[in-house]
Amino acid sequence: MKNCLLVILVSLCIYSCGIVKNGNRSSRIANSKNDTIRIANDSLEYEIIIIEPGFNLFMNTIAKPKNYYSQSWLENKNKFLVNDYNQRVHQPNRYNPSLYVQEINYNTNIDYGYDVNYLLYYYFVYLSRQYDQRFSVPTRI
Repeated sequence: MKNCLLVILVSLCIYSCGIVKNGNRSSRIANSKNDTIRIANDSLEYEIIIIEPGFNLFMNTIAKPKNYYSQSWLENKNKFLVNDYNQRVHQPNRYNPSLYVQEINYNTNIDYGYDVNYLLYYYFVYLSRQYDQRFSVPTRI
């Protein structure tokens, strides 16, 4: 089963659970229980699991509803965001290695489906907001 995306995000999320910046919104999110979100495309054997404190709350309160963005828009953003993320994985002296643990194996020639692309995009939005990370392609909501 092709679960590289899953393994990478789970590893990243588990490792980064303890890193929280100060502030009202961050404290509220950090105080929530560990969240687990699983999105799977069983017919293609791809899934994404994100375990991150506050991510479920973020998805329920801040993220735009599904179908707000088109799948092609999400795929285009994810292509650049994954590339940015993977470059940071290889630069542990420059970027926090506890946030960028392992590469994300995202193949732009594979149709992961809307749900996987939606969740992956919002993981980058969450990473950007929660840990004050800036990517070359702005994440917006």
